[in-house]
Amino acid sequence: MDHVVHFEIPADNEDRAQQFYETVFDWKVMRSPIPNWDYRTVNTVETDERGTPLSAGAINGGIMKRGDTSPQPVVVIKVANLEDSLKKAVAAGAKVVMEARPVGEIGTYARITDTEGNIIGVWQDL
Repeated sequence: MDHVVHFEIPADNEDRAQQFYETVFDWKVMRSPIPNWDYRTVNTVETDERGTPLSAGAINGGIMKRGDTSPQPVVVIKVANLEDSLKKAVAAGAKVVMEARPVGEIGTYARITDTEGNIIGVWQDL
């Protein structure tokens, strides 16, 4: 069974959003170490060296600039095979709104819209 592993919060002002989530929820927000990627990682719980949550059932996320494929918060679902999952999603009525792309040395990511117009992230670990 594929499961939610990450969330993304779009922001018009990433500094303001970072301040909000750190102040209100005591989350740890950091700029991504991946070069040329304007993204902030969000830890809602302690993690291991790969950024995997140490608390069972917890997920961490990110803050990024609001855009066409990120007008509202996005949940990210981890799959075993991204290409196969995208094909299944399209066959079931989804549209790919962000083609698969590598994310540093950690995985591959794409976005789809479901049959209700919701934007969903789809992730495969490397």
